Amino acid sequence: MSAISLESRRSLFNTAMLLNLTLFLLLGAMWLGLALSTDTFWTANNITNLFRQTALLSVIAIGQTVVIITGGIDLSVGAMVGFSSVIVSLMLKAGYPIPVAVGATLALGAIVGLYHGFAIRRLGIPPFIITLSSLSVLTGAGLLLTGGSTISGLPPEFTSFSRGSFAGVPNLFWMVIVVAVPIYLLLNHTAVGRHIFAVGSSPEAARLSGINVDRTVYLVYAISSTLAALTGVLTASRISIGLATTGMGWELQSIAASVIGGASLFGAIGGVAGSLLGAMALTTINNGANLLNVNPFWQQIITGLLIVVIVYFDQLRRTRR
Repeated sequence: MSAISLESRRSLFNTAMLLNLTLFLLLGAMWLGLALSTDTFWTANNITNLFRQTALLSVIAIGQTVVIITGGIDLSVGAMVGFSSVIVSLMLKAGYPIPVAVGATLALGAIVGLYHGFAIRRLGIPPFIITLSSLSVLTGAGLLLTGGSTISGLPPEFTSFSRGSFAGVPNLFWMVIVVAVPIYLLLNHTAVGRHIFAVGSSPEAARLSGINVDRTVYLVYAISSTLAALTGVLTASRISIGLATTGMGWELQSIAASVIGGASLFGAIGGVAGSLLGAMALTTINNGANLLNVNPFWQQIITGLLIVVIVYFDQLRRTRR
């Protein structure tokens, strides 16, 4: 049983496919426009850099989307990126093997996510409040551990990963595939995925249908925090330092990528493909603005306005149903 009927699921799927196609065409138009506007856009170095930038945003956007589907939100992902970059860097500097340092950092991310789930379901704290609290706590903890400075001198074997490529594709983008495929299968081809959408549609109806709502909420926040921790590890590898504030503002970027990709802040709508397209669209806007020497502050204004417009139309769509 499910809180969403089969007919409703088909309608949502068709809407998502149409939105993804529209976003894909828009992205193609943006690339064509930038290629015609500047000679530096369609170069090997810029395209490689674009895919690397997209990779980092895509990973946290996928985790954010899973949370948003349940009707929640995770404002701590940016802080988790910075905190994780500090933790993995400190462990590497202390001489821990790379697999141990990375594994421990990801485990810490999962623990933070489970804490969010516990606070939401058992303590009754709204997702906005508990994750906002963690944003502050994780940033402060990272600054305390580093004294506000950067951690440099990381092993070359660790930092070289983000600069490498396989079969002509940057390693960072391969990490997106490693993350995206399992999450796509989870959401679209498992009972757990159906439970996630059902909780986003109506937690009470999902509970009455026999779905373990607590376990589902724990899972989505654990996924989001773990993927944010993974992004922190990849970021430390890419910039060769651990920095507590490196993910500042990325929570807004991840939410923007999710909603641009079709996820509804009201829950029950969203997907991996849309998240990837949304992340690519945002990264393309930022990359193009830099190449065209547009004031970087405009990038933040555009992102904020996009969220308002998309949520407004999402609300209109829900009202008409």
